[in-house]
Parts: sequence; structure tokens; C-alpha cells
Amino acid sequence: MQPVPAVRSVLDPYADGVPYEDLARDFREFRRWTGDDPLLLIAEAAAASTGQRFVDGIKPAVERFRDAFLETGRVDSFAALAEIDLEDDDLVEALGAQRKRQVLLEIARVLTEWPADDDLAALVDWAATADHYRYDEDPIGAISGVGPSTFQYLRQLAGVGTVTPDPTIERLLEAVDDDLESSPIDTATDRLTIASCEWLAFVSGYTPLELDRIAWWTYTDPEEREATLEAW
Repeated sequence: MQPVPAVRSVLDPYADGVPYEDLARDFREFRRWTGDDPLLLIAEAAAASTGQRFVDGIKPAVERFRDAFLETGRVDSFAALAEIDLEDDDLVEALGAQRKRQVLLEIARVLTEWPADDDLAALVDWAATADHYRYDEDPIGAISGVGPSTFQYLRQLAGVGTVTPDPTIERLLEAVDDDLESSPIDTATDRLTIASCEWLAFVSGYTPLELDRIAWWTYTDPEEREATLEAW
């Protein structure tokens, strides 16, 4: 489908000056600071599950996890991570909140059983086939502490070009909706937010992940945004 001119005319000013293609490619091609290390990718999703900021919350937690478990050789696979006790001193020191620790260990346990040749393949295959509209029926979506945002963020980290239903995308969708004569945009629930973004992607020509990155760039404090990009 060709982009709808009325929608593009509303959305293009938000995209102007935003390196959204590169930002989206960073996720799709594992060009962020974690690379394609599956253990660090699921650790980042777990660390993000309590809503902390990236620079002073998520990244330091993942670095502590990496130093305590990967660098020391204690953990080298999802299977090994799944055997770690929830109250392990090093894990508590690295991630802190029980929710983050539980999310990390349960994701590892689910993916240990996934039919794939290696851990990265298991994560990528799960992410590519997961249904975000039925996330709570998914073995990872059903984990206590994994809501739609964590579910979708993990899929993004695994290279899927999708959107995370967070306040930045809600603000972009609502702004676009205000400027359109009519639209089906609705951000009342996470599922509706995702569906609205997918509709906007369909009629605008931007991908859902590109819209996600435009929203993040536009509605994140510039200092925090720059600090995040430097940390990537």
C-alpha cells in the first residue's frame, strides 16, 4: 500500500531530523552495547521490567550481572542460568528487585526448553513467532512480572521490528490522532496501543519499530537521550 498523504503530512515533521532508520537497525542487527549475546539480551529485558531508566538503572544492573556471572564463567548458557537460585547473593547484588531476578531466571528456563540449535537461535525464534496480542498465553508472557512492555521490549532486543507500548509511543499516537481528521488510534490499553501503531505504520510507510524510535527520540529528555545513545 502506498502511504496516505494526509497521514504522512502529519507524521513526517516528527520524523524530521530523527535518525530513525539507524536507530531501528541498531535493534534489528544487534548493534547495541550487548551485541548478540543472548544472556545479556534477556538480562536487559529483565532489568527493564521495573521501569528503570537505561543509563542509571538498566545498564549498570546488566553490567553487574555480566561481571558476576559471564566474566567469571559461572553462567555460559540459558540452561546454566536457569539453575541459579533466586536468592543467590551475586544475583541479588546484580539485579536487586526480586521481580527482575524472577523474570530473568524464568525467561532462561522457558528458552532452555525451546527447540533450537543454540541460545541466540532460541531467543530469536521465540521473538519472531510470539503473538503480542496473546502475550499472556505465551510461556514468557505468562511469567509473573512480564507485562506487554517487557514482552515487546524483549522481542525488540531479539531483532524483531515491533513496538513497545510505553508512554512515548502513546504520546506520539495521541499527537498524530489530534492532527488527523479521523483515525482508529486508541491508546486505552497496551494491545490497542500496539494495534494503533501497526495501523499507523501501514498507512504511513514507516515500520512499527521506526515509529517506536521516532517516539522515543521525540519524547525523551534530550540529555537522557544523548546519554543513552552514548551508552549504546
